[in-house]
Amino acid sequence: MQKKTIHILSIESSCDDTSAAILRNDTVLSNVVANQKIHAAYGGVVPELASRAHQQNIVPVVQQALEQAGITKNNLDAIAFTRGPGLMGSLLVGTSFAKSLSIALDIPLISVNHMQAHVLAHFIKEENYTAPDFPFLCLTISGGHTQILRITDYNNFEILGETIDDAVGEAFDKSAKLLGLPYPGGPLIDKYAKLGNKTAYKFTEPRTSGVLDFSFSGLKTAILYFLQKEQKKDPNFINDHLNDICASIQHTIVNILMKKMMEASKITGITNIAIAGGVSANSEIRDTLKSYENTLGWQTYIPKFEYTTDNAAMIGIVGYFKYLNKDFDKENTLATSRLDINE
Repeated sequence: MQKKTIHILSIESSCDDTSAAILRNDTVLSNVVANQKIHAAYGGVVPELASRAHQQNIVPVVQQALEQAGITKNNLDAIAFTRGPGLMGSLLVGTSFAKSLSIALDIPLISVNHMQAHVLAHFIKEENYTAPDFPFLCLTISGGHTQILRITDYNNFEILGETIDDAVGEAFDKSAKLLGLPYPGGPLIDKYAKLGNKTAYKFTEPRTSGVLDFSFSGLKTAILYFLQKEQKKDPNFINDHLNDICASIQHTIVNILMKKMMEASKITGITNIAIAGGVSANSEIRDTLKSYENTLGWQTYIPKFEYTTDNAAMIGIVGYFKYLNKDFDKENTLATSRLDINE
């Protein structure tokens, strides 16, 4: 007979954040994240340094998650972990730890697709938040992914469109690098954009052969040439106009994303629209999406900030649904750097 209360320890280690969470059914009791600040000096995540930091962080992070939840490891019913996609060295740390603890405690092991977890974070039980009804469209935007998904069930994800080159998070961070901003630059562009004029400069929006596909590499090149041209005329151009440049770049990127979402809604007839992934923390994306409730009649779903970036709570909610279906893994389950959304 199914237990009324299920405690799941979940572990996320796909990139440079080590995270552990405890869920009681679909409610988060704790969600601890250890960030790795060492990568800022290199302008991006260094895989070898990331995996070493995970090894140092994983035990104290798990211990802290248990303490904050007010339980011990003996109260756990299962362990969920990120199988992929992500950095192989980082994934191996979380996978190995999860397997070892699962064997030691003799409790089920549950592997989770990182990208599914970003989407299903919307189903974490929160006060004053209602999860989307099926079917819904989800714009999944992060440093490594840009996809429009049609979600018809907890385990049914269909890719309607995706980037053919750079992800939107890369577009933000690479643009920030051109402006001389430190890594990660995306949040800084958002910060300065709030102080600028978003129509000050116009950038051409790239075209793609796929109606719902994205392309951002051309935009990055256009920004590079624009800055080079203006700096030839005025060496202080970036410093003197930083807010307007950031606002214009951000507005262009948001326009690209929202036009594709409007087209996806038109094609599918679906008006339940969600966002997920690290870039969904961007303020203009959130504000623009919310405004469409009035102008387009959409019902929009915007995750809490703590569930946008990589975190273990989102791994835990997928683990919970899999636990209910007894979808468990064996100890020989392998981490993988590449993983399709439906795997």
